[in-house]
Amino acid sequence: MGMTKERAILFADLRGSTALYLKLGNSEAATVVTHSLAMLGQLVARSGGRVIKTLGDGLMAVFEEAERAVESAVAMQDSLERIAPVAEGLPIKAAAIKLKVAIAWGEMVEVDGDCFGDAVNVAARLLDLAGDNETLTTAQLLRELPSDQHERFRSIDKLHLRGRKEPVPVLRMDTRRFGDTMSTMIMEAEPSDMPDGVRLTWLGTERVFSTASMPLVLGRSPQASFCVSDSRVSRSHARIESHSGHFYLTDLSYNGTHVKFDHDDQVLTLRRGTCTLHGSGVISLGAPPTDITSTQIHFEVLSFSDTLPQY
Repeated sequence: MGMTKERAILFADLRGSTALYLKLGNSEAATVVTHSLAMLGQLVARSGGRVIKTLGDGLMAVFEEAERAVESAVAMQDSLERIAPVAEGLPIKAAAIKLKVAIAWGEMVEVDGDCFGDAVNVAARLLDLAGDNETLTTAQLLRELPSDQHERFRSIDKLHLRGRKEPVPVLRMDTRRFGDTMSTMIMEAEPSDMPDGVRLTWLGTERVFSTASMPLVLGRSPQASFCVSDSRVSRSHARIESHSGHFYLTDLSYNGTHVKFDHDDQVLTLRRGTCTLHGSGVISLGAPPTDITSTQIHFEVLSFSDTLPQY
């Protein structure tokens, strides 16, 4: 039995490989995925980490220092354009590969070349919650970092992770790619119309959340900020957060999140993606709004000054 040590555990997972197999065929797609994982492994090694094992389209790595793990995650996200390099003759750009990363600091033990322990379990659960091109970590890892690195992390919420009795404080590492998803398709509010909050209504439940109470999580978990009961809804299904004067909705689920804005027939489908919320409309969790049995939460972006009495 190995000795228990405190280490940083990093999980990285490539998304979009299924579409790659459909577009390129098994042989060529497998070459791209293998090459991409090798590149991720090189980035781990350059940061002083060690790849423990590959897991399908991803890998698990261990670092003796938290700062090194963060350095590796930054390199991975910044190298996204090069993670699936254009092998000769392969139209890689036809099926973009996304990356999600999770890091946890805590106790682990290495046995027969594999790692086990609390840090491994937490990092694996965080990976399930991470969206495309997103890195999630915990407050415990943040405490191991130099203070000058703290500013790049923003608290998401205390999230309930499977196997943990108490919710875990989760943070997201900010990158230049924030909001660089389908949100670019949605008209954003003018700076003078910056929102102050959002009203959510589902069945007989109505709640108003200010920017100070964000980010908030929609889901089936009792610990979710806005809890709903539907077997198609994940425990932590979607997240709403405020950033640079706008509200962003991010899907965290397996079944997807759908958004329909009022006065617009378009239904926007998010699968680990992000869109900007504006005006009012419906957020449908786990099934499109055309399914009358789906959980449909009506949202309204609010400017609290508009709700004050006018004299």
